[in-house]
Amino acid sequence: MIKLKHFFTQTLGLSDTLFELFMYVVMGVFTTIINIVIFYIMENLLHVNYIISNVIAWVFSVLFAYLSNKKYVFAHEDNTSFINMKEMMSFFSFRFLSLGIDTVVLFVLVQWLNQQPLIAKIISNIVVLIANYLFSKFIIFKKPSN
Repeated sequence: MIKLKHFFTQTLGLSDTLFELFMYVVMGVFTTIINIVIFYIMENLLHVNYIISNVIAWVFSVLFAYLSNKKYVFAHEDNTSFINMKEMMSFFSFRFLSLGIDTVVLFVLVQWLNQQPLIAKIISNIVVLIANYLFSKFIIFKKPSN
């Protein structure tokens, strides 16, 4: 990870913020893939209701997102139990809020605008990706002011 950051910031001359944004997008793509694949399997192969499929996909993708954001995106190294628990609770709380956003967007697109559930899921994931970055950057993994 350090070599990758060094390559982007020193060799290519990108700022730490641009590297962080790049890593967020990369981890977000992996999180989105996990989310959509689980949603697809649940909804299409196992014939589970699309809202229930969405919640199950959310649980797995949020766990992956927390671990990858903490380690690779925001490189948050505070390892005290209290801070880790507070941070994890904050992360899951905001992701629970984004689950609500995801579900509402999905419901509106499928029920009111007659979109296919998978297309609606992709659109809702884009909305959620933006919201989650803002929550993570400015609230959950906020770096202390100097």
